[in-house]
Amino acid sequence: MATHQRLGDLAEALEAEGADELRVHVVRRAREFKRSWVNMAEALVEVRNRESYLEWGYEDFYSYCSLELQLKQATADKLTGSYVALKRHAPAVLKRDGLNERIPTCDAVDYFARALKKGPSNDAEHERAVDQSVVDQLREAVFEEGAPVTELRKRFNPILNPKPEGVEQMDAIRRASATARRLERMIEEIDGLNRSTMRATLDSLEALREDLTDLLERTKAQYAKSA
Repeated sequence: MATHQRLGDLAEALEAEGADELRVHVVRRAREFKRSWVNMAEALVEVRNRESYLEWGYEDFYSYCSLELQLKQATADKLTGSYVALKRHAPAVLKRDGLNERIPTCDAVDYFARALKKGPSNDAEHERAVDQSVVDQLREAVFEEGAPVTELRKRFNPILNPKPEGVEQMDAIRRASATARRLERMIEEIDGLNRSTMRATLDSLEALREDLTDLLERTKAQYAKSA
C-alpha cells in the first residue's frame, strides 16, 4: 500500500476512535505534504512546541515523526527549521496561497536557513553573522525570485563558504589522477587491442599519475607554508 493511502487510512481510523484533533490534523497534513510543505511544517512545529507526541504515546518528537508520519529525522529537521526561518525572515510568505503567489520550495528555504546557521541544524534561533547585503540578496533570490536550490548553490556557495586558497587546484589534480586510473582499468578490460600500443598507453598513464601525485604533494606543501 502506498504511503499516501496508508496515511489516509490512518487519519480516518484516528478520527473514528476520537483521537486528539491535532493528531488527526497532522496526519492529514503529512498526506498532503507533497502539495504544501508549509502546512506540514507549521503543524510539526506546533506538535514539537506543545510536546503533544508525549500524550500520544511516543517517547520523543522524532519517534513520532518516524513511526506515525513516516518522516525521517532529517526531513523533520528540514521542515521545522525551514518553517522557523520563514516565519522569522519572510513572514509575509506564510500568507501566500501557493497559486497566485508562489511559495518557495522547502529545499530553497532550507538552504537559506543553513546559510545563516552556526551549528549543524538549520534552526534560525542559532544564526551566524553574515554580511547583510549577502543576506538581502539571498532573501530576494529565495523568497521573491523563487530560485531553485541548484541556482542558489551556484550563486552563493562561493560567497558563503569560500574554499581555502589552493583547494580547487588540489581537487583538480585529484580528479585528474582518478580519471587516469579509471582509464587504465578500462583499457585493461578491453580484448583485441594491440599489445604494444596498450602497454605504452598504460605506462604513460602510470607515469602521469606519478607526476600528479608529486604535484599534489608540492601543492600541499606550498599552500601549507603560505598559510
